[in-house]
Amino acid sequence: MDWHALSSKEVVERLDTSTKGLEKEKAGEKLNEYGLNRIKKTRKFSALKVLFDQFKSFLIIILILAAIVLFFIDSQIDAIVIMGIVILNALLGFSQEYKADRAIEQLKKMMTPVAKVMRGGKVMKINSEQIVPGDILILEEGDKIVADARVLVSDGLKVNESALTGESVSQAKHCSRLGLSLALADRINMVYQGTQVVEGGAEVVVVSTGMQTELGKISGLVQEIKAEKNPFKDNLDRFAKKVGIFILILAAGIISLMMFKQSAELVEAFLVGVSLAVSAIPEGLPAVISLGLVFATKRMIKKNVLVRKLPASETLGRVTVICTDKTGTLTEEEMKVTRIYANGKDNPVKGKDLLLKIGVLCNKARLEKDDSGNEYTLGDPTEIALVLSAKDSFLDKAQLEKQESKIKEFPFNSERKMMSVVRRSKGKVISYVKGAPERVIERCSYELINGKKVKLNDASIKRITGKYEDMAKQGLRVLGFAYKKLSSDKNLSQDLAENKLVFVGFQGMIDPPRKEVKNSIKLCKRAGIKVLMITGDSNLTANAVAKQIGLTGESVDSIELQNMSDKDLLSRIDKISVFSRISPKDKLRIIDILKQKKEIVAMTGDGVNDALALKRADIGIAMGIRGTDVARDSSDIILLDDNFASIVEGVKEGRRIYDNIKKFIKYLFSANFYEVFLVAIAILIGYPLPLLPLQILWINLATDSFPALSLSAEELEKDAMKRKPRKGSLLARTGGFIMLAGIVGLIITLIMFLTTYDKANPDSLARAQTITLTTSVIYQMFLVINCKSKKFFFKSKFNKYLFYSIVGVIIAQFVVIYYGPVAALFSFVPLTLVEWGKIVGITFAAFVFIELTKPILKGAHK
Repeated sequence: MDWHALSSKEVVERLDTSTKGLEKEKAGEKLNEYGLNRIKKTRKFSALKVLFDQFKSFLIIILILAAIVLFFIDSQIDAIVIMGIVILNALLGFSQEYKADRAIEQLKKMMTPVAKVMRGGKVMKINSEQIVPGDILILEEGDKIVADARVLVSDGLKVNESALTGESVSQAKHCSRLGLSLALADRINMVYQGTQVVEGGAEVVVVSTGMQTELGKISGLVQEIKAEKNPFKDNLDRFAKKVGIFILILAAGIISLMMFKQSAELVEAFLVGVSLAVSAIPEGLPAVISLGLVFATKRMIKKNVLVRKLPASETLGRVTVICTDKTGTLTEEEMKVTRIYANGKDNPVKGKDLLLKIGVLCNKARLEKDDSGNEYTLGDPTEIALVLSAKDSFLDKAQLEKQESKIKEFPFNSERKMMSVVRRSKGKVISYVKGAPERVIERCSYELINGKKVKLNDASIKRITGKYEDMAKQGLRVLGFAYKKLSSDKNLSQDLAENKLVFVGFQGMIDPPRKEVKNSIKLCKRAGIKVLMITGDSNLTANAVAKQIGLTGESVDSIELQNMSDKDLLSRIDKISVFSRISPKDKLRIIDILKQKKEIVAMTGDGVNDALALKRADIGIAMGIRGTDVARDSSDIILLDDNFASIVEGVKEGRRIYDNIKKFIKYLFSANFYEVFLVAIAILIGYPLPLLPLQILWINLATDSFPALSLSAEELEKDAMKRKPRKGSLLARTGGFIMLAGIVGLIITLIMFLTTYDKANPDSLARAQTITLTTSVIYQMFLVINCKSKKFFFKSKFNKYLFYSIVGVIIAQFVVIYYGPVAALFSFVPLTLVEWGKIVGITFAAFVFIELTKPILKGAHK
């Protein structure tokens, strides 16, 4: 229905209501007919679906298959351990998504507004969810609009519709009938759910609620769009497939060797092959990744970053481009007067009081106090800035208004681009005027200089106009101020109050950058992350803010962008740092171009119109304070303080967890794969198995659990924010280290086995196997210390969890060797002090050797 094209009377009649509102019974009937005024989720949080999603990883599938095979070859304990790891991983992922969903629901409950409605001729406050079509809403400054409605009566109503349209300038509303086929932003007799009153008041009749509102329609469409696959999950799946194929080939090779070289039975060969395959499988990887991500998300929440899905915290660490809004994210979302021109001078010490006074008395904003005595403001952000500017110079609005009572007001309109207020001051009648500088200047005949009226001439008008243009070029929103003394308060007219004025000066204001943003931009540059400001504001304002925060590069507005081909944009986008007057469609195009360049893109957004871009980006970041429900539901991460600096803190945590995952992978593959080659070499040279299947699984259980998990608690590397984001595989730049550590492990275990086992004495086999296994375990405890940092281990911070886990493994190794029943289960024999000395000596030598190679293998340790 084109409600904007109907008269107020026709709208009221079609909705079966009246200007006194609905009666209680009628409102109840309509509530049953239309339902609660609530934006519904077409895809509700399904606990069962989220839980099953945790088992979709290729690596998890490999582990489940391994557990099934182990169970049927009488290795139930190992099967239970592996399934335990799989279930733990699933529970961790499920828990985070569940908690994040609950947190969002809590945010929604906290933000459910109360609406002032007229029913049966009486004004009352009710929960916004009880609003129905036909209700008459009473709107005042600061109110959130809770439904789509047609304006019936407007008292200078101005609405901020940026959440819906992306337009940052507030829109004046009136009640006149409009033509058909108008864009939503041009329907100036309509107000929409999700927007906010910034000035004036109105009576409006509700025409749509819930999912039938413009907000609800967009929400429904957005929820049908599938989110982009997370780059980290995609990377992990590719990694798991490669590992899985490699392990299957290894296992098949071992089985073949045993059958042809040692004439082993198929069952025995299969048992050894499976054991080695399970040994090589990084079964601890899902758990360490999930636990690491959980720890990271807990640290992030303390820094005002709420992670909705676990993988998002790691992906944030590999982001290469951050596309950020300006207002409220880079800036304080609060207009401030930063430059004054009065008495013919810039920022004068004297002669500015009248300018500030006009800014207060020709102003509808209010400074109020709540029950606790805390001050808050109501009104248009520009007018609030004028009130606060005067307050800084000890001019109090309430006190001035008491001294000078209002006689008449001529409200602002888009034709005059000014407003005036006539007041009585000590028996005198004065018209105070403010408005667009060029309109104010053309109505002035005089200028106030040193307290005296000076006649304006061409030179002075040129000077004043030049000063305004200079301020505007700095990205300031400039207002002109003037006054006129009237002879009486009789026969007041707009023409009389706003002509032959005395020019007083200008006030220039801007939404200033947050103090911490400039340093955050520096950190991003140093970390190889490109920051793009994408804003709906003007080119001048965007460039002014960019200059203040150190964002350098080309600036492109929407018109230039639309005239640019995709090929041109693809070649130029690396040089661009600011996009201004951007529409939601433009945002999607920018993201697509960046993705063509293989960038990992984070996009911030707060409005309904941002939801598509948030889903298209690799990481969608919604605003927690000013963000809409639709934006939050479309995001991966929510900024609880709407602050760009919090994104950078999130990037740090993401890089920390990425580095720690790489450390774990280095450790795991260095430790696990040499065992496979140890068995293969022993078979090839005609020796018995240096490790039995159950012994291999013991090494796997002891060394791949807590020592590996404790690496996720490692601190951020000092150079983490001084290097470019990583785009490669999880194995990238680790090959040299893995190969070296694997060869060292293979050599020392092979030496210990060959020097201990005596072919002439079959009884020596159990001792040789025990020594080989213990050497492997102790070597891996030294190896995990090697892996904790790419620098020498003593230069990294002490990790108490790593220390406890190493001590725990060594104690467990003593138990399985010296406790009779357990030793018998694993075919272990007690070791002598001399044998322990040899084991510690050779493994410590290996540890020192690997530490000394770190400066040589810098690339392999990164």
